[in-house]
Amino acid sequence: MDLTVGPNLFFWDAEAVRAFYEGLAATPVARVVLGEVVCSKRLPFWQDEIPRAVETLLEAGKEVAVTSLALVTLPRERRMTADLPGTGLPIEVNDLTALLHIPEGQPFWVGPLVNVYNEGTLRWLAARGATRVCLPPELPLASIRALARTGRDLGVAVEVWGHGRVPLAISGRCYHARLHDRPKDACLFVCGEDPDGRDVETLDGQPFLAVNGVQTLSQSTASMALQAGALAEAGVASLRLSPQSRDFADICAGYADLLAGSLPGEALARRLAPLAPGGRLSDGFVNGPSGAAWSGPHG
Repeated sequence: MDLTVGPNLFFWDAEAVRAFYEGLAATPVARVVLGEVVCSKRLPFWQDEIPRAVETLLEAGKEVAVTSLALVTLPRERRMTADLPGTGLPIEVNDLTALLHIPEGQPFWVGPLVNVYNEGTLRWLAARGATRVCLPPELPLASIRALARTGRDLGVAVEVWGHGRVPLAISGRCYHARLHDRPKDACLFVCGEDPDGRDVETLDGQPFLAVNGVQTLSQSTASMALQAGALAEAGVASLRLSPQSRDFADICAGYADLLAGSLPGEALARRLAPLAPGGRLSDGFVNGPSGAAWSGPHG
């Protein structure tokens, strides 16, 4: 297995984006997906950093792809999606409407927001041109094993969500704006105040979810530190690491050491736990009673 870095789900300013990708170029990851996947209103604030980041990452020997939006609704968003093939980079599809703009036979990637739950879907995507598929993060190990086996037969690299708050849902409404009594069209980009999402508690004060603009995330940070061996045996090609605002280069290095066999999973988990937004790790979707469960010790 190797490492893929997915698109940044959060709203950071241009300077933070620039510093993030400059630092990422020096990390031992194989590929990076760039672009806005959550909210098109954010993009003008940092889109000028994308060409610079692409150049930096390519010079560092990384594969680079650009993502589609997860929910394409507006005319300008349709135009944005139609323009993606013009970048000359592989497109990662996170909304199947993007396929309208990708010619038959042109290779593309599939992100974790597309519901690839069975072998039939994977075969259809492969026939359409998919060469790399990141599975939805809620799949159990048995399903991952079956899809990885099918992917190998089809020549499609199958990725699994390896680290980061899990994307659970996307909406036409903005939860972040609502929390601040603002309409979506006058949100004042309040999501930027929470660079790793804002925690949400239940009425009795229990940690529950996190919100990121129009997106709902897990409160815990999913980590495959203790599952990497099983995933490798299942035939998974890559672990996907989702950006967070601090210590991400160290996180990438830790997973690289794990895959190289120089760092035990338990040691990596101990290193990751203090860095997790929300303070909790989880791996229950892969092998547990619930998605928020953690197979390692707590504390």
